[in-house]
Amino acid sequence: MARTKEFDPDAALRAALELFWERGYEATSMSDLVGHLGIGRASIYATFGSKHELYLKALDRYGELVDPGLLDELSQPGPTLPAIRALLRRFAAEAGSDRRTRGCFVTNTAAELAAHDRDAARRVEASWDHLETLLHSALVRAGAQGELPAGREPRALARLLVVLMQGVRVVGKATADPARVRDAVEQALALLD
Repeated sequence: MARTKEFDPDAALRAALELFWERGYEATSMSDLVGHLGIGRASIYATFGSKHELYLKALDRYGELVDPGLLDELSQPGPTLPAIRALLRRFAAEAGSDRRTRGCFVTNTAAELAAHDRDAARRVEASWDHLETLLHSALVRAGAQGELPAGREPRALARLLVVLMQGVRVVGKATADPARVRDAVEQALALLD
């Protein structure tokens, strides 16, 4: 007779996500995961696969938890540019907050693994593509509503904003001066005027 799981796989995945997000992939050992999740190594392997597979599942879960809110923020009826501005200013504010040392799990993955881990790189690209699509759609709406100056290219602006947002996450982790990030965001937002 097969034994039933004595733990909640979803809670364990969230705990793994928190640990990987805090420490990164390389600095998190299987022993760390066993201790943090409170379940045995064999149960981790049986439920999630290898450490690498668990990391990728945690990265997927992060996307499920974070991305839906962005769609809501950028697709509200009415003027679009205020929502884009608010989103970027929120990124800048978070970079200057107590949470800044953790950064963004996707950005952290890009910096640590994407150059040599195709599975991680694909997930990072998918996340960035999703963000770019959301921003592009919002900017197209802004253009159709007469909010963008003539000659502004929504796709190029969306790509600029994605790169800026990822840079905000990286610089925000390292700087003690929140003005560095805030000033950069405000200069980029001036391109929307």
